[in-house]
Amino acid sequence: MRLTLNIWRQTGPEDKGRMVRYQLEEVSEDMSFLEMLDVLNEKLTLAGDEPVAFDHDCREGICGMCGMMINGIAHGPEKATTACQLHMRHFDDGDSITIEPWRAAPFPVVKDLVVDRSAFDEIIQAGGYVSAPTGSAPDAHATPVPKPDADTAFEAAACIGCGACVAACPNGSGMLFTAAKVTHLGLLPQGQPERDTRVINMLSTHDALGFGGCTNAGECTTVCPKGIPLESIARLNADYLNAKLR
Repeated sequence: MRLTLNIWRQTGPEDKGRMVRYQLEEVSEDMSFLEMLDVLNEKLTLAGDEPVAFDHDCREGICGMCGMMINGIAHGPEKATTACQLHMRHFDDGDSITIEPWRAAPFPVVKDLVVDRSAFDEIIQAGGYVSAPTGSAPDAHATPVPKPDADTAFEAAACIGCGACVAACPNGSGMLFTAAKVTHLGLLPQGQPERDTRVINMLSTHDALGFGGCTNAGECTTVCPKGIPLESIARLNADYLNAKLR
């Protein structure tokens, strides 16, 4: 395929940044999106130009590092797919593709497509842990957990913290991420000692970091590569109200 790539280039946090157009040929439909960017960077490097900086690690849809806006959609057009698992067969010969970093105040651009997502780490540090010593692994039947609770907890635990929910939200809210972390601990026995302080502290940190409030637009769940449901935010709100009452 022959492609036109419109890519956001920004040398650093203080640079205003700009869109730069590149022409790329001989792109195989079997390439992943990141492999296509690798080909572009090889071309730029051989020409003596600065390659495009972008985050990546596992390239297996597990780590969430590869976050970027592709034609205005977080992680691109395919549902439940990270950018590294998006393949070029989902594009057509001659397509023009626009690639940008996450756009959110708590995610400042470091360089090109790389953003600083350490704000998520601060939310986790505020309460995303359990203090109860667990010792060795207990017998599977020692502490019964209702099957619906276990299923919901595992569903929430699938969150990889990629930040797509924030990038897609018109308010720049990180509520889906925060709700997933609160939910997967709050539904399990090990998470009960800090259940109230967890939700209060994590939400307070979320707001202090500059993330917007949730207005149930639902864009976050549309782009979430792990399919975290909107019900997680409703569960977080209920936990927060109960914690405040207690």
